Amino acid sequence: MAHGDSGNGEKRQFLAAVQKWAPEGLVISGRMVTDAGRNMLGALNAANFEHALASCSYRRQQRAPGQVLVNGIDLDAASRRGAGPLPHPAGQAEGGRFQVLQEARGPGEGGGGDYGFRKERAALEELRGHRNIVTLYGVFTKCSSAKGPSYCLLLELLDVSVSELLVHSSQHGCSMWITQHCARDILEALAFLHHKGYVHADLKPRNILWSAEEECFKLIDFGLSFKEGNQDVKYIQTDGYRAPEAELQNYLSKAGLQSETECTSAVDLWSLGIVLLEMFSGVKLKYIVQSQEWRANNSAIIDHIFASKSVVNSAIPAYHLRDLLKSMLHDDQEKRATAAKALCSPFFSVPFAPHIDDLVMLPTPVLRLLNILSDSCLQNEEEFEDIVDDIKEECGKYGQIVSLFVPKENPGKGHVFIEYANAADSKAAQQALTGKRFDGKFVVATFYPLSAYKRGYLYQTVL
Repeated sequence: MAHGDSGNGEKRQFLAAVQKWAPEGLVISGRMVTDAGRNMLGALNAANFEHALASCSYRRQQRAPGQVLVNGIDLDAASRRGAGPLPHPAGQAEGGRFQVLQEARGPGEGGGGDYGFRKERAALEELRGHRNIVTLYGVFTKCSSAKGPSYCLLLELLDVSVSELLVHSSQHGCSMWITQHCARDILEALAFLHHKGYVHADLKPRNILWSAEEECFKLIDFGLSFKEGNQDVKYIQTDGYRAPEAELQNYLSKAGLQSETECTSAVDLWSLGIVLLEMFSGVKLKYIVQSQEWRANNSAIIDHIFASKSVVNSAIPAYHLRDLLKSMLHDDQEKRATAAKALCSPFFSVPFAPHIDDLVMLPTPVLRLLNILSDSCLQNEEEFEDIVDDIKEECGKYGQIVSLFVPKENPGKGHVFIEYANAADSKAAQQALTGKRFDGKFVVATFYPLSAYKRGYLYQTVL
């Protein structure tokens, strides 16, 4: 796919999303973007977003016809200065680069939406730059003649949530590889935001999403977050993931009483502990953690969960994970592990290989094709080159190919690895090629970790 074609297609898809969200017109920093202006909107490279905007002069004068301004910056000028098409942060809107989060109505529409919007925006701006926290690209106002303006956040568009992974792995649980990956990524996010003085206060499976481009899990939704020691939200966290001290605080608040115990960053460790226990067990724990048995001795229940899974998971890694979760699920918040301390757990020193289900569920820019090349083909150089050329031609229909590699020896013997310029193209190829017949065989297409591929490390995938 030509570079220009990719950019134009992406621009059309983004503009379609803009028109869907703001059919009456889009106001960015107080300026109306007309149809002509929307047609001038160029796709920006997310990685170069800050650089591109910084390189553009601020436009304080009247908007020229067809000019699109965000925070006073000419986006079309930024695009002309060389910012390429966005490498997808993947996501739910087909082919989209950004996710638009409608936050709140304007000040005249009642409620504290304006305050909540400003608070979440401030948190995301202060926490910007960490790879495990969703990136805020900007803000804009959506115009609606009937209901008045509403404030929106422009966020990177992410992919599958842990909630979806839990549905897929119901009863049997997630693999140790994916559980470890999620635990490390979100603990890194918590260590960073806690160091900055923030408490997330609503950590749950729906608020942990996968980034296909950066190959990591990210924390989203800071609507209930607050600065430690300055809790301005009365009711925090979600049922099933609420720490004991937050449960007590909520109960007393409903009774009109003040809790003597302050909620701290420790509430986030509790929530993550429950999320990871659900990932390991494959069981929704909402009613278990609200039971008297759990409150009396949650350590015994954790032991029981791990004992029932011991046949599936090897003893030593499961033992490390069990101890990690117990340290995060102390009833006494003073004894609960911090994020920084939890990251030192020996659980993170155990090397795990991904299950094939993981490589189907978690998109990356690298596609792996199975069941294509036979041993005889690998030994016949001429036949091998012909088939590889055919594969390259077919895969090139879905996006720009950066590299293609076929190991002729184990591990990975006969597997075809195709690295695309972005994960969205890899996703399109995976959807199109899975189950397709190639040289008389049904193709099996999975993703593959880009970091491992770049290092030349080929997992012996667990089936």
